[in-house]
Amino acid sequence: MNPSSYLPIVLQTAAALGFVVLVLILTHLLGPNRKTAAKQENFECGIESTGNARFPVSVKYFLTAILFVLFDVEVIFFYPYAVNMKEMGWEGFWAVLMFVAFFLIGFFYVKKRGALEWER
Repeated sequence: MNPSSYLPIVLQTAAALGFVVLVLILTHLLGPNRKTAAKQENFECGIESTGNARFPVSVKYFLTAILFVLFDVEVIFFYPYAVNMKEMGWEGFWAVLMFVAFFLIGFFYVKKRGALEWER
């Protein structure tokens, strides 16, 4: 492998990035610049906004979301084991068993701390 073999990739990347930058600049230069109150207003799903968007949200909601992502990502690691179960043999089985044990220890710790309880 010599550096000249990467030249087509570098050229294609430069062309793609150049096109993106050019289009972004041209849309700002050629596009309309009429700022009205209606255009500056937030719009979501055809429903007009009412009230303040910054209202207090319970930390429990965010904690539950973070724990879901954490445990969901851990479950993804089961897929490679399921695919290579026969090749990994007993050594792989014990490794996955330890992984599940750590997973359950973390789950029971979170449950004991009350992170999954919404009402207190």
